[in-house]
Amino acid sequence: MAVVVAAEATALLAAAAWYAFELVSGSPVLSFWGAVFTLGLLLAFSAWLYAVGHFLYRGFRWTRAAALVAQLFVLTIGFPTLTSGLVLAGLAMVVPAVTALVLLFHGSVIAYASRTGGAPPAL
Repeated sequence: MAVVVAAEATALLAAAAWYAFELVSGSPVLSFWGAVFTLGLLLAFSAWLYAVGHFLYRGFRWTRAAALVAQLFVLTIGFPTLTSGLVLAGLAMVVPAVTALVLLFHGSVIAYASRTGGAPPAL
């Protein structure tokens, strides 16, 4: 499960790099600062997904909710992309998101990701 989230974060980071390249190379935009803000959002969401993947791998409970929200965001963009004719891009978003959703509710993931953030008891 953590591998799927980390792969999504890597894909998002690659998209941010491509977006930054297009921005620096002089691709026309309506608002330069709006484009910089979008780039910042892409980088922040990628960093957030890396953190979710890391702590999911370590078994923290809160990561399941964070991963669920991320997958719902991806599906929100993936389905319209898929239905608008960009089939490969849509499938590249929808398939990992659905896979992650199925794995999030798998019994072994639920059992593994049950750790809370506190320190172990002293006695």
